[in-house]
Order: sequence, then structure tokens, then C-alpha cells
Amino acid sequence: MSLLEVNDLRVSFRQDGQLTQAVKGVSFTVDRGETVALVGESGSGKSVTALSTVSLLAGSAEVEGSVTYDGQQMIGADEQRLQQVRGNDISFIFQEPMTSLNPLHTIEKQMAESLALHQGVVGSEARIRIIELLNKVGIRDPQDRLDSYPHQLSGGQRQRVMIAMALANKPDVLIADEPTTALDVTIQAQILELLAELQKSENMGMLFITHDLGIVRRIADRVCVMKDGEIVETGPTSEIFDNPQHPYTQKLLAAEPSGVPEPIASDAEVIAHTDGLRVWFPIQRGFLKRTVGHVKAVNDATISVRAGETLGIVGESGSGKTTLALALMRLISSDGGITYRDQDVRKWSTRELRRLRKDMQIVFQDPFGSLSPRMTCAQIIAEGLAIHNVDPHRAPRDLVVEVMQETGLDPAAMDRYPHEFSGGQRQRIAIARAMVLRPKLLVLDEPTSALDMTVQVQIVELLRNLQQKYGLAYLFISHDLKVVRAMSHQVLVMKQGDVVEMGPSEALFETPQTDYTRELIAAAG
Repeated sequence: MSLLEVNDLRVSFRQDGQLTQAVKGVSFTVDRGETVALVGESGSGKSVTALSTVSLLAGSAEVEGSVTYDGQQMIGADEQRLQQVRGNDISFIFQEPMTSLNPLHTIEKQMAESLALHQGVVGSEARIRIIELLNKVGIRDPQDRLDSYPHQLSGGQRQRVMIAMALANKPDVLIADEPTTALDVTIQAQILELLAELQKSENMGMLFITHDLGIVRRIADRVCVMKDGEIVETGPTSEIFDNPQHPYTQKLLAAEPSGVPEPIASDAEVIAHTDGLRVWFPIQRGFLKRTVGHVKAVNDATISVRAGETLGIVGESGSGKTTLALALMRLISSDGGITYRDQDVRKWSTRELRRLRKDMQIVFQDPFGSLSPRMTCAQIIAEGLAIHNVDPHRAPRDLVVEVMQETGLDPAAMDRYPHEFSGGQRQRIAIARAMVLRPKLLVLDEPTSALDMTVQVQIVELLRNLQQKYGLAYLFISHDLKVVRAMSHQVLVMKQGDVVEMGPSEALFETPQTDYTRELIAAAG
């Protein structure tokens, strides 16, 4: 008998009197000491399946079939039994720890709550256990972190705290739902290694949910491929990767950004240039707020990007990638030289900078967070047209139709709101909003990290086509080195505010010159 058995699971959601089926007859098992990966694109039913195991779905869900843990039926079990199992026998790690951790409570308080609830461990005994757990998941000087709040920890540290909380009650089954998607490659590699070690030492069964097949190859024993609520293929990891049978599995495995960008003209114009750019944030202490030091976010960065060229910027969180781009765009103050098309823009007034705003646009990582939920797609895309007086002789709606077609969006959907689009479509709207102004430079800040692999490939192809058509200069910020390699002519590597290496993309990936760059490339697998 398997530790966790799911048989013919069917989940439907009732909304406005209509029933929508999200999971359609899914069956799989997880044994002790085994990692089973559930892979597929967004909306395929992966997370709904996982949440069904301990009845964590919304009240509108209708669940049929069988889910047994250690031989006991979970579907239809009473609330007392479910509370006993949740977080105790079956634990969860979610994608974004910042939304899973309580921002108002310290790390110690949140972890102590779980220990008191499930094991009756309180006081000094609980504190000793918490320090032991934080130490086990690789948090340095854990006793100094007990009074920290979630916002005072880095992304990697928060994810380690989530893992410590999940392991606090020594679960038999660990369900990890996209636990590394938002992390840098080096932190991602550390978290995967940590999960593998802990699973082995604790002999847990693990259900690992992801859309990243590179991770699956490294961590899973068996793979279940989901599409539209069904498992279309299942088998040992090596078999699925070496000899995929289903067309959808083949499509997923082939969905990896590849190739190289088109070469740029030898006489291409330099669009933007920085000379010894420096961004230091003062550390102020005391009643009089005296400056006692500086956070050196960017230190002496000299870069150039030409028309039709992509400069990839890579490095861990906090290395200064986004700060460098914001300083170049004059969105934050900095020291050092900044020129735009041979014009010194450091002393430009707010009025003069407005022209720069039109020519320099930015696309963010999370399109849902950067699109107003109260505006339609057409209103979002057209917002900048009136501000910058773009093509005043043409109707804004005509320009919106044109740019939507150009970015692969259906103009018939222009009056819909952001929540009515998929993640990939929302990212296309964000690109269309920038492109409608016909900019010369586009800053792309992690534009593909929250997207499925197949959608990533589409967005990379779209960006390449737009660059070729309009001779756009790109600053491409990412921790996904495969995407950076496929997009970039030049690559800049940053660490703790310093530029540690810069050079042509192919040369940098083939023969990295610094240990840090080699570490990044090795961590990306």
C-alpha cells in the first residue's frame, strides 16, 4: 500500500449556476522516500489536485473519487481528522513565501504556533526546536533570526523558513507547489539540494509541482504530466525525458528558449551609455538621522547598449540589476555619467525628461501587479498615447488595434479586463503598452520568470521579432540563464552591486572568466 494514493479524482467548481471541471479522473501514488513530480502548464489542474489531498479547496468545489493517506480516506473525512493530518502528516510549501507567512508575526511566533498546535511543544523547548529546524534548513545564526519579520529576510531565507515550518512536525508527505519559481538560480539550486537531503534523511514522500522540466530531471523519481485536468503520461523520470510518448509531453520538453539573436549592424547607434554609474543609499541612525554608512546598490557600472542590441543583466537578488536599470532611466538618483543618444541627461529637468520617458519603457516581472484591474486592455495600452502626444492624427483605438495584432493579441478582446486574460496574454498587454509609444529602449525586468515554459518561448520569439522590426535596444534582466543566452548579444554579471564580468554572450557562457559566473552557470544546470 502506498503512503498517498489518489484514485479517479474529479474536481469541479460551481459558479453562477454552472459547473466547470478542473480535474478529470486523476490517479497516482506517492511512496515513502519517493519524489513524484506533477508537471504541466498553468491551469492544467496541478495545484487543485494537490489541495484536494487534504480538502483545502474553496467551498464552491465539488470533489469526487478517492484520496487515501496511510490507508485512511481523506475525501469526506471530518474536520477534526483533517486538521490532525494538515501540517502534521501532510505538509505544504507554496510558491511565494511572502504571501504564506504572516507579515505581522515574527518567525519564532509563527513556527511556535505550529509546534504548539500539533505537538504541544511550548516555551523554551519550542525555541530550542525552532533553532534546530532553522539550522537544519541552512539559516545562518538562527538565534539572531527568531525576532525577524518576513520582510526582513531575503527570498531564499523566507523559502527556507517555509521549509522549516513544513518539517516542524516531521510529516510523512511533503507537497511542494512551485517552491523555487521566484528564486535566483543559485538559491534555487540550494533549495532543491536541501529538499533532496531532507527527504532522504526524514524518509518522506514528496509531491513536487512545477512547470520547470529542468528541475524535474534533477529531483524526481517519477513524473505525471497533466494537461487540461488529466494525466496524459506517467512514468519514471528517465523514461519520460528520453522517450516521451504523448505529443503534449514532447511539446513541453521542446519548449526551451534556444537559438541566438540576430547580429546587430556594425554602425548601430549607441542608444544609452553609463560611465562609472553609482547608486549608494545612505544608512541613517539616531534622532538626527546622521548618515553612518551606505548600502552600495550599484558601484561603478559602465555599460552601453546599441540599437538592435540586447544587454542581458544577470545576478542574484540584491545584486543591483534593477537598480542599475532604474538609474539609467533616471527614475532614481545616481552619480556618474548617463547619456541617451549622445545627450547628457543627468541635468535634464522634469519637463525635458518627459521625452525620455516615451523613448525608454519598462516591462515588469508580474504583469498582473503592473496592470490596473479597473482598466480595460484598450485603456491600459492607450494610456500613454495622450500623455506623450503619439501620432495625434490617428485614432487611439486604431493604434491599439495595430499594436495588439503586432504583439499577438486578439483586438476583439480589447474591452476585457486583466483578470480575464492568461499570464502570457497579460505579459503581451504589458509589452503592447510599452510598444505603442514606439520606444528606442525597452527595459525587460524578469519578463518571463512567472510564465510557463511554452509561453516563455512565445514571449522570447515575440521580443526578438519586435527588436528586429524596430531596431530596439533591450536591457534584459533575468535569473533564467537559458532565456538570457537566447536573447542577449552582450551579458553583464553583477554581484553585490559590482560588475564582476561583461562580454559577448556566447564567449561568457562558453568560457566564463570569474568563479562567480561559473557558479551561476553551474547552478542553472
